Amino acid sequence: MPDSMIKSYYDNLKQGKLVGLKSEKTGEITFPPSAVGPSGDGSPKTPVELSGRGEALFVSHSMAPPPNPLFNDLAPYAYGHVKLEEGVFVEGIITGVDIDPANLQKIFEAGPMPVVADIIEVEGLSILAFKPA
Repeated sequence: MPDSMIKSYYDNLKQGKLVGLKSEKTGEITFPPSAVGPSGDGSPKTPVELSGRGEALFVSHSMAPPPNPLFNDLAPYAYGHVKLEEGVFVEGIITGVDIDPANLQKIFEAGPMPVVADIIEVEGLSILAFKPA
């Protein structure tokens, strides 16, 4: 029996890889991997390794407790919307960023911030994060 997409996603992160699925019909890449692309395309998909480089389009921080107790030790932390150079949009934790509101305002005013993947371990689970490039 083949591994699930979810297991493959986390196995790849553990190896330091971001692997999406590229539609053989439309060329769309889904990441995290999904059987159906953004346009609803359900054609066969081919695994494709992504660069992990992109731009954080928006960086913020949470004021509430983390959505999952696994993240309690990380809190408070920054998170952001990242556009990978392959054109895929993803959300993730942003490491190495001071979450002081004045600093976040400076990041916002400067425009998109170059980032690279920064896979972190949280209680034995590899989590996708990004850090300033």
